[in-house]
Amino acid sequence: MAFFKKLKEKLFKSSSKIDEGLDAIVSDGGEEEVVEVDGADQADAQLAEDSAAELARLAAEAEAAKAAAAEEARLKAEEDAKAAAQAEAARLEAEAKAAAERQAEADVAREKAEAEAAAAEARRAAEAQAAEAARRKAEEEAKAAEAARIAAEREAAEAADAERAAAEIRAKDAAERAELEAQKAAEAQERAKAEAERLTREAREAEAAREAEESRHAQEEAERAEAAEKAAQAAEDARIEAEAANAARLAEEAKAAEDARLAAEDAARIAAERPAPQDVIQPMTTLAPSALDEAEAEAPEERKGLLGRLFNREKKTVVRRTLDDDMLEQLEELLITADMGVDTALRVTANIAEGNMGRKLSVAEIKGLLADEITRIMDGVARPMPLYAHKPQVVLVVGVNGSGKTTTIGKLASQFKAAGKSVVIAAGDTFRAAAVEQLQVWGDRAGVPVLTAAEGSDPASLAFDAMEQAHKDGADLLMIDTAGRLQNRADLMEELSKIVRVIRKKDPDAPHNTLLVLDATTGQNALNQVKVFQDLADVSGLVMTKLDGTAKGGVLVALADKFGLPIHAIGVGEQIDDLAPFDPQDFAKALVGLD
Repeated sequence: MAFFKKLKEKLFKSSSKIDEGLDAIVSDGGEEEVVEVDGADQADAQLAEDSAAELARLAAEAEAAKAAAAEEARLKAEEDAKAAAQAEAARLEAEAKAAAERQAEADVAREKAEAEAAAAEARRAAEAQAAEAARRKAEEEAKAAEAARIAAEREAAEAADAERAAAEIRAKDAAERAELEAQKAAEAQERAKAEAERLTREAREAEAAREAEESRHAQEEAERAEAAEKAAQAAEDARIEAEAANAARLAEEAKAAEDARLAAEDAARIAAERPAPQDVIQPMTTLAPSALDEAEAEAPEERKGLLGRLFNREKKTVVRRTLDDDMLEQLEELLITADMGVDTALRVTANIAEGNMGRKLSVAEIKGLLADEITRIMDGVARPMPLYAHKPQVVLVVGVNGSGKTTTIGKLASQFKAAGKSVVIAAGDTFRAAAVEQLQVWGDRAGVPVLTAAEGSDPASLAFDAMEQAHKDGADLLMIDTAGRLQNRADLMEELSKIVRVIRKKDPDAPHNTLLVLDATTGQNALNQVKVFQDLADVSGLVMTKLDGTAKGGVLVALADKFGLPIHAIGVGEQIDDLAPFDPQDFAKALVGLD
């Protein structure tokens, strides 16, 4: 019951808007009727009006403080976004410049390779031409030697014939000389042949040297290409490191924004919890009275004594309006503005119309019908998180940036610990130091160990190590925090898929629960978040936080109507008891402003 009172107080802004809307709808074409009520009820109504007025004043002060803090946070966020955009533009420019430099280096290397290839081809042609000239020269020298031999033989024969008759001695001398000449000619031929072989051998050696030179040039070119590739890889590594540094800086800026938001919420909470003056009646949990009720309260009536208020009947004016198509359309618009969405608003009003068309209804009666219908929709999804005998039971907590995952894990861990369960927390948001520190604070409060890793390390690796440690310690529950991810960033969502794949190597059934934490202030965007995370991480249950902010609350009804996922808990503040199991009836009454 205490949490229901707190829920009504936190949802005061949302329910008061529905109150005002219903007052306007019923007043538009409604008729006043006089009914009799008990005097005691009238006295209680007066007390409720005084209490609600004080509650409205406190809520207005808290809203003013929240608005100022929100405006300051918005300006800071705009400055951070502008700085991030400038950094991104600088990064893209640096990448374009680096790409142009790499292309220029590649063009220079290609032109140099082409020039070296042309020079090698010219050298090869020159060497081939020199070898051919040497071969021709050797052939010519051999032919000359053969011609000289033939001429010598012919001269010797002629000389022998001419002188044969003169004397045998001269003939013998001539023969000897001819033999000597023939021997010389043979030796000359042998020398010419050896020279030709020498030239041929040198030509072959020159060809082999040319091929070796070409091979060496090719190897050097390959080495230069490999060096260029290594340089390009080094440049790419440097770019990746720069992007990592930029991501770390953005994470720090996001941390600063988150800290500013938490500080603003703390300031608003302190302002809202400021005690009322002693001479004012203690505020009750009823909501602000409608404009029509205030008009009725101003009607002059004679004050009666205690017995008169207890036993006598008093008259009261109530405005009722006939439920018709125009009134149904106005109700649909009111529910849509309360973040219920078009489909859910149409379904709720259609069910209210069934059996009530043509009836005259007051504001209180419409609130009762709305609360009953909202309760009917949400009855099937109000289920606590199931606990299994399997140890450790792995609970993966996911959600977008700033949805309240870290705080929710701390509160759940404290509550499970108080219930006698042994819990281990894995600080998987390794990219945000503040998240790790925040979990460590919650762990110290509850006596729950928090497993951490170096900033920027792989969260999937931490999750695997945490499963091994939890299994070794015999823990009942392992709660794994994850980094905030935007559902439209495929690369970040892939990291979440990696965590699921890695922990399933240790336990094929893990995670046994996947809790999606939603920020109620995101409105209808929560529907898109549920769809994306459900497709990627097989969400098993929801936790709705920040119903104490500017949230209208109706989005929770739309989620139950569209997806039917279990809603395990809702949160209305930063304290540990501000997270409680979801009660559809209490929520419906607080949403529509019904006591």
